[in-house]
Amino acid sequence: MGDDLMSKKKPSFPISKELDLYLSEYSRNIKIPIFYEDLLRFSGSIVVYDEDDNDTLWLRVFYNEFEREEIDYALKKVYSILISDGNDDILQYLNVDTIDFCTFGNSQPFRVKVRNILNDNFTYFYIKKADASRIYGLELEHMLSPYNLNYLVYKDTLIEEHIAGIPGDIFIKEHLPSLTEFQKSQIAKEFVKFNERCMIRLLGDMRSYNYVIVATPDFDHVVYKIRPIDFDQQSYEGRLKIYRPQFFKENNVMVDLVRSKLQKTSIGQYKIEERSIVAKRILNKLEQLRALLNCMESDHISKPEYVESLRGEIFNFTNDIKFKKAENMGEIVRSALDFIRRNYEDVNMKSLF
Repeated sequence: MGDDLMSKKKPSFPISKELDLYLSEYSRNIKIPIFYEDLLRFSGSIVVYDEDDNDTLWLRVFYNEFEREEIDYALKKVYSILISDGNDDILQYLNVDTIDFCTFGNSQPFRVKVRNILNDNFTYFYIKKADASRIYGLELEHMLSPYNLNYLVYKDTLIEEHIAGIPGDIFIKEHLPSLTEFQKSQIAKEFVKFNERCMIRLLGDMRSYNYVIVATPDFDHVVYKIRPIDFDQQSYEGRLKIYRPQFFKENNVMVDLVRSKLQKTSIGQYKIEERSIVAKRILNKLEQLRALLNCMESDHISKPEYVESLRGEIFNFTNDIKFKKAENMGEIVRSALDFIRRNYEDVNMKSLF
């Protein structure tokens, strides 16, 4: 499967009044001193190349001297709000090393590198034009995955903390071939679980460059996990395959790894494990999930023909009549999460007798 099943460009959806109130309720909506549009006023740029002289698709941007001083202060303030308590005391120890702009993809983000001048430690954060699809994706990832996401929204500007890891396409090309057979088996298992999690919560377009591999040393071995880093394609497209990473050609190496390293019974067991874990998270976050899904159901985040197509495909996949009754993407996501929750509760209730 390739780009022919994807829309050429997904539109950006504005933040509705209901979503804005939700973000305020859950401390995501915080006033910040700079907007996305402010960073668009750069006066020059150069291409950023990697260590092998390949174009990274990022531009390093520059501002005139007066504006740069004002922008640097605002960005350090944003960093303090995002990472700490917003206190100005730390600003004197921070330096904005670089500001990069990416024209590739839907969100066209700015990437800001902030360094602590006392110890040279640095981190990144991103400034993007706020898109309701992406915010729904971030919230669902925050609640239903093993990871907490740190982000802020102010009017039409979105601030995201950097998600550390090795980009999937680079990992597949440069790291995967040298792994041990045991490590490859672990990666295969994680890809099955990642594939299942994306499908359950309808996160689309997880091609290899839209997720990262996180390697964590643990006693005498390394634990590998897969994390998405792009949430623009949250429940927008009308084809179920788009929400299943296994069907993208960029992930063919991972799919082949699953086939060669895992038996069908193991694959089935890992899927069940992931559904159970997600079901537990649904139950733990039930009140907040309901509030988010209420926003999604009242929102316009896809096309009517995509809704009709997707609900039909998921009904054929699950035989759950609730999907046929779904009238928008919010209702489809609610039905999907409810399907997982009900199956989990049915199995666990039966186990009591």
